[in-house]
Amino acid sequence: MTDVRIFEMKINGHSLVVEIGEVAKQAAGAAIIRYEDTAVLSVVAISKRQVPTNFFPLMCIYQEKMYAGGKIPGGFLKREGRPSDNETLTSRLIDRPLRPLFPDGFRNEVQVINQVMSGNQDFSPEMTAMIGSSIVLGISQIPFNGPIAGVNVGRIDGQFVVNPTIAQQELSDIELTVAGTKFAINMVESSAKIVSEEDMLAAINFGHEWIKKIVVFQEEIIKEVGKEKVEYEYNVVDPDFFQEIKIKIEEDMVKAVRTEEKQARDEGITAVTDDIIAQYQEDNKDMDKDDLKQLISNISTVCHDVVKDELRRLISIEKIRPDGRKLNELRPLESKIDLFTRTHGSAMFTRGQTQALALTTLGSLREHKIIDGIAEREEKKFMLHYNFPPYSVGETGRYMGAGRREIGHGMLGERALKQVMPNEEEFPYTVRVVSEILESNGSSSQATICAGSMSLMAAGVPIKSPVAGIAMGLIKEGDSYSILTDIQGMEDHNGDMDFKVAGTEDGITALQMDIKIDGITSDIMAEALEQARIARLEILKNMNSVIAKAREEVSEHAPKVKLLQIDPDKIRDVIGPGGKQITNIIEQCNDVKIDIEQDGRVTIMHTNTVDIAKAIKIIEQIVKVAKVGEIYNGKVVRIEKFGCFIELWKGTDGLCHISKLAHERVQRTEDVVKMGDIISVKVIGIDDKGRVDLSRKAVLPRPKPTPKPIVTKTPEQK
Repeated sequence: MTDVRIFEMKINGHSLVVEIGEVAKQAAGAAIIRYEDTAVLSVVAISKRQVPTNFFPLMCIYQEKMYAGGKIPGGFLKREGRPSDNETLTSRLIDRPLRPLFPDGFRNEVQVINQVMSGNQDFSPEMTAMIGSSIVLGISQIPFNGPIAGVNVGRIDGQFVVNPTIAQQELSDIELTVAGTKFAINMVESSAKIVSEEDMLAAINFGHEWIKKIVVFQEEIIKEVGKEKVEYEYNVVDPDFFQEIKIKIEEDMVKAVRTEEKQARDEGITAVTDDIIAQYQEDNKDMDKDDLKQLISNISTVCHDVVKDELRRLISIEKIRPDGRKLNELRPLESKIDLFTRTHGSAMFTRGQTQALALTTLGSLREHKIIDGIAEREEKKFMLHYNFPPYSVGETGRYMGAGRREIGHGMLGERALKQVMPNEEEFPYTVRVVSEILESNGSSSQATICAGSMSLMAAGVPIKSPVAGIAMGLIKEGDSYSILTDIQGMEDHNGDMDFKVAGTEDGITALQMDIKIDGITSDIMAEALEQARIARLEILKNMNSVIAKAREEVSEHAPKVKLLQIDPDKIRDVIGPGGKQITNIIEQCNDVKIDIEQDGRVTIMHTNTVDIAKAIKIIEQIVKVAKVGEIYNGKVVRIEKFGCFIELWKGTDGLCHISKLAHERVQRTEDVVKMGDIISVKVIGIDDKGRVDLSRKAVLPRPKPTPKPIVTKTPEQK
């Protein structure tokens, strides 16, 4: 019989239940985590041998099978295909706080798999999976310096809420995911409706208090059912060999690191590395192939560590950076707009050797993206896509679909700009921004936000305020630390923090933080936020010198849009039998786009406003309804003994009874009107069947009464 252990805690009154011992018993660790009616199967597995690589081969996977939401997948195959954006982003979200907590030199492949078995978005499957990942690593034999936990934080009417429901998120001005250990925060992901740095920091600290409680809960589980940790072989270079190589390369490598220009610096570092490898290959050409491969790997590790040590020494001791900048200094900025004629909006933002080109396209509301996952179907009318070609860093490479990094960077930019986008009523378009990274030396995602903001304004999208982004770094040695503004690639790779902050002049719209050490304190975070705010204002000043607000009109090449509201009961009249009516309208108006919603909203789109106006006029005629008391000019289309029928407009006519044709008595209808006459009539009634009763008499001036004759009596008559 299976020995199942069950553990439970409450998160804001809701049950978090962990079941261990029943499923996937051959894995290194497995558990089912239930957060109310959300359930996630979390499993971890480890390879038996080391992987010959210079990085830790950790793979975190988050899967949402459609059965978890009670759905059958669409398409011909009726099974799940490639991961959705949410699955990819959540996989990254789980990886980021876990990765720094494995030992240096650990090279066994580790796979953390989270499969949603039952999904209720009010009880976050994503956070359930993150907690599950930490639990299965903690109870396994795998070395892991956890536990960690993650929570979502919202703020409603000034009050913070942990793991808000979907309805609560709609009311919240902060959408924050924060993860960390009992001692410090090591991952932050957030979007916000322009909130202050102080409020964002308070939200992070609120989240950390809940993280501490969840970590204590995990520690109790690990203490009861955790396996003994196994001592694995670590890929560490022999200290004597390390010192031997370091002595030979240090002088030349330090000189290369201190080269200010990126390409020259990279070429210098590569040259020193290649030279020392060539020497040892020549001296050891009779060595076994696998041993030689390991030797080269060890030399590369030493070269990397010498570069890293010199970079960190420069910044922490001399307080200067490889490119000569001060710690809080931005690289040179340049902003441009209107680079291309036919695009609806274009802008380019350059910061040092990082350059992003953003292009905005406006489309009809029907061109939105449909997201169909385990949650309710969602329509997305603003999208930002990020592309990072190999040439942006001077390399060749494979050209494939968007990878995890591109999806993640694109979503960060989208969250930052979404907070200032107009609603559908203000701007009835689907909007797509594409960022092409032309050159990269650090923080291309934040350059994307700057270029994207300008591109939107150039396209005439009435965003609330310009948005800029900046990436902050950290070098921490013991208790001393240095915070870096506008980190370049080398500082990101060898530093301790990548802290991206985007926002307007008034506050933050998006935040993302990754830590390579165990975590950072609230004081360091507060200092980094303030330093980022100052840099953001400087960047916005540069952007505003080119374009400070959205243009009044969209591009001449962009489609123009008009909205029309009709009675939902009239939709079928506009469409017509078999769609003939609406097809006819489109043909008459030079292929105008017409989208009709079930609530009667009609969106009409075309590059030519004349065609839009023509389409509106036709639709208004089709849906026009006679109103009692209104006066219309109509055409006599039928004459009968009892009166005449008058066409008010195409498709609508009414009866004017013979008694309503004139004030005086009318013997014959033809005495007053003839076929084809245009006359003014007033609607005096509409019956239950929609028949219109008209009166010509009601619009005619009343005849003056005939004055009575004055009779003068003679005296005799008196």
